[in-house]
Amino acid sequence: MLLKSAAIGQTVQAMPKAVRFESVQHMVMIERAIAMPRPVAATIVVSGASGVLGSALRRSLAARNLPVLQLVRRLAGEGQLTWNPTAASPFVDVTPIEGTLAAIHFSGASIAGHRWTPAYKRELAASRVDSTRALATALAGLRRPPRTLMVASAVGFYGNRGEEILDEWSAPGAGFLPELSQLWEDAARPAVEAGIRVVHLRFGVILNRGPGAVGQMLPVFRMGLGGKLGNSRQWMSWVSIDDAIAAILFALETPALTGPVNITAPNPVTNAEFTRALAHQLRRPAILPVPAVALRLMFGQMADEALLSSARVMPSKLVKSGFQFSHPRVEKALAAILG
Repeated sequence: MLLKSAAIGQTVQAMPKAVRFESVQHMVMIERAIAMPRPVAATIVVSGASGVLGSALRRSLAARNLPVLQLVRRLAGEGQLTWNPTAASPFVDVTPIEGTLAAIHFSGASIAGHRWTPAYKRELAASRVDSTRALATALAGLRRPPRTLMVASAVGFYGNRGEEILDEWSAPGAGFLPELSQLWEDAARPAVEAGIRVVHLRFGVILNRGPGAVGQMLPVFRMGLGGKLGNSRQWMSWVSIDDAIAAILFALETPALTGPVNITAPNPVTNAEFTRALAHQLRRPAILPVPAVALRLMFGQMADEALLSSARVMPSKLVKSGFQFSHPRVEKALAAILG
């Protein structure tokens, strides 16, 4: 496996020169590890590493003894590298990212954290499209680029599709989010043209206890004031944070996975089903629906394209590649998060 091989390479480099081999097979294994291309370059470059997803990924990589080089926009500390994606040359010195194993790009302003004013739409585009293009271009220009670039994307690519079952081969939808998602993914083209394997991680709603969709809902639901959104028939494609991290690592270790990969559980639910499951887990009623008109008054266009939009997305590439979900059903996922 890619990550295991990289870890072996690091171990071999750290071994003393005089090694007692336990067997011929042991010697052959060590020799093969030494002969692996770029064995020392096990570093994973991560942007947005301080966010919920990035922090969880860093912990998982640390558990595998794989170092992370965080891309930050402030003065860099240990294990960090300063970059400015708005500059003509994002990196003052590209040496630290030469020959790294992979780059994972999570940076981006919150889709649901703000009303979509024209100014905020520009910020969403700049934080995703421009930063992705800057990183992809920088990686493409390296003498020893990483084997893989993984870029966060979203199931917003598919737009509002009602009951239609969607997977990675489905066409994009219509609206601001699908247009943004297409530009976002197209921005990685310089890396593709340089021969870097590019994976677009189309995340569904990530379920976790901290900041995020569930975290925002918990106070309301715990007071017994939660309820369905709109007509509650819209499909919600979700994934537990544990499965999201496991899927990222699986994709990183699976060279055959390229292009868009849906990071969603195999059992999407309607808003009514999710509301019922969350209320049941918290042992609270959920009897106060929020009308669509009220959501539109509060959030404008974001309500229609994020809160009321229906996307029934399946993780076809992950399933066909053999990935196993720990939380395939929303009830089990919520129990693991909130139990």
